[in-house]
Amino acid sequence: MQKNDPYAALRFKEFKIFLLARFALVFGWSMQFVVIEWQVYAMTNDELSLGIIGLCEFIPAFFLAPFAGHIADRKEKRNLFLTCISLFSLISFGLFWLTSNSVESSWETNTILFGIYGLVFFGGVLRAFFGPTIFSLIALLVPKSAYPNAATWSSSTWKGAAVFGALCGGFLIAWIGVNYTLGIIFLLVVIALLLVFRIGIKPILNKKTNESVKESLKVGLRFVFNDKVVLGALTLDMIAVLFGGAVAIFAVFAKDILDAGPKGFGILNAALSSGSIITMLATTYIPITKSTGKKLLVSVFGFGICMIIFGASKLMWLSVLALFFSGVFDGISMVVRQTILQLKTPDEMRGRVGAVNSMFVGSSNELGALESGIAARIFGAPLAVMLGGTVTLITVIVMSIKNKQLRRLDLQDDIENHQS
Repeated sequence: MQKNDPYAALRFKEFKIFLLARFALVFGWSMQFVVIEWQVYAMTNDELSLGIIGLCEFIPAFFLAPFAGHIADRKEKRNLFLTCISLFSLISFGLFWLTSNSVESSWETNTILFGIYGLVFFGGVLRAFFGPTIFSLIALLVPKSAYPNAATWSSSTWKGAAVFGALCGGFLIAWIGVNYTLGIIFLLVVIALLLVFRIGIKPILNKKTNESVKESLKVGLRFVFNDKVVLGALTLDMIAVLFGGAVAIFAVFAKDILDAGPKGFGILNAALSSGSIITMLATTYIPITKSTGKKLLVSVFGFGICMIIFGASKLMWLSVLALFFSGVFDGISMVVRQTILQLKTPDEMRGRVGAVNSMFVGSSNELGALESGIAARIFGAPLAVMLGGTVTLITVIVMSIKNKQLRRLDLQDDIENHQS
C-alpha cells in the first residue's frame, strides 16, 4: 500500500485552477444565499417567504436534474461549465439591479419580491446542470488514483467558500448594505468565469451517442437504485438535509430568538460550515477508510443531536457551538459520500449519477428550506428544528438495521485497488 499523499490531487495544475474557480463561484453563491434570505425576510417578516425561496429553486433543480445529467454525459464538460457560470452571472447582476431599485424605492415591494423569486427559479435551472457537470469534470482533471483525494479537496473548497461567503455576507449586509454586497458577488462570478478559460477542453467519454434520453435516464437511475451502498449514503444525506437542516430559517433565529442581527446571522451560517471544512481538511491527512459505513451512520446521528440542541438553545454561544459540531459531523458524511460516488461510478455515467446525487442531496436543500419555512410557521422555529433533528435520528437507526451493506462498508480495498 502506498503512503497517503494529502496533496495528490493538488499536483495537477488544472485541478488547482478548478478549485480556485469553484471557490470564487461558491463564495459568491453562498453570499448571495445569505443576502437573499435576509432581504426577503426583512421585506416580508414572514417565515413562509423563506420557504418559498427554497421551493422556487427546488422545482427546476429537481425535475431538470435527470435531463441535465444526460446532457452532461453527452457534452464537453469544460464548455458546459463555462456556460453555466456565464448564465449565473446574469442572475447575480439581475439581483444587483433589483435591489438597486429597492434602495431607490422606485418599484413596489411585491415587484421586487417576485423578481427575486423569478431569478432564484432561474438559479434552480442552473443548479440542475452545475452538479453533474462539476462531478464529471473533476474525474477528467486527475487520474483515478487521486479520486478520493480530489473529492476531499473539492468538498473542502466548497465548504471553505461557504464558510467565508456566509460570514462575509452577514457582515457586508451590515457594513455596505444589500445592493453593494450583490455587486461584489457579481464580480466574484466573473472571476470564476475567467479562471475556467484556463482549463483545457476535455474528451467526451460516453460513446452511446444514439441512446435516447429516456433510456439514458433509466440507465443512470438503475445504477443508483441497484447499489445499496450508494443509495443508502444518498438517502441518509438527503434526510439529514431535508429535515435536520435549519439554514433557511437562520434569519428567524438571528433576528427574533437570539437577537443577534445580521452579523449574528452570518456567524450562524459560518459556524455550520466551519466545522465541516476543518473536518474535511483533516481527512486529507487522516483518510476515513476503515469502518467507513459505521462512521457515516455515527456522523449523521451526531448531526441530528446537534440540530436538536441548536433548536432548543436561546444562547448565542451554545447555538454557535451546536452548529459548529453539526458541521463537523456533516463534513465526515460529505467526504464519505463523495468518495463512494467517485470510486463506484463508471466514467461514462458520471453526469447522470451526479444528477441523481443533485436530486437526492442538492435539491433537498431547497425542499428542506420549504419544509423549514412551513414547519416554523406551524410549530415555531425552535420546535421545527428539534423535530427535524429527531426525524434524522430515527432515519439513522432504521438505516443501520435495514442496510447491512452500508453498515459494513469499508473503502480501504477500493482505494488500494485504484492506487495500485
